[in-house]
Amino acid sequence: MVIAVGSLISGLVALYLHMWKIGLVGSLACTGGGGCEYVQGSRYGWFLGVDVALIGAVGYALLFVVASIGTLARFEDEAWPNTLLQLMIWPAVLFTVRLKYGEFIVLKSFCPWCMISAVTITLCAVLVTLDRRRLVRG
Repeated sequence: MVIAVGSLISGLVALYLHMWKIGLVGSLACTGGGGCEYVQGSRYGWFLGVDVALIGAVGYALLFVVASIGTLARFEDEAWPNTLLQLMIWPAVLFTVRLKYGEFIVLKSFCPWCMISAVTITLCAVLVTLDRRRLVRG
């Protein structure tokens, strides 16, 4: 359930960032220094020509759906929702490491909105691993 809620929150943040990039919302609410706009407008705000925020919004939506299905009573002890979540979460963790490297090391900047996603996907990785351990023991 925590994975579903975290995915919903981070998905909404990613959607907000994407909407800002395509001009559907006004100014980007961020802390002083303009780190959010700088990071979002950099080459690390895009991956293979696709907006990273859009990738995040779609990815978190998929995580939300699978995690929500996994909370249903008839699936709570099934391995496949956990396996599917693992297949989505671990590549996202690697992608996040790449983005955080770009943000902190290359750009020497900080985007609080981006940090929400980094914390969420890290939490999801921990939780999906703990759930796997529960399933293996059971």
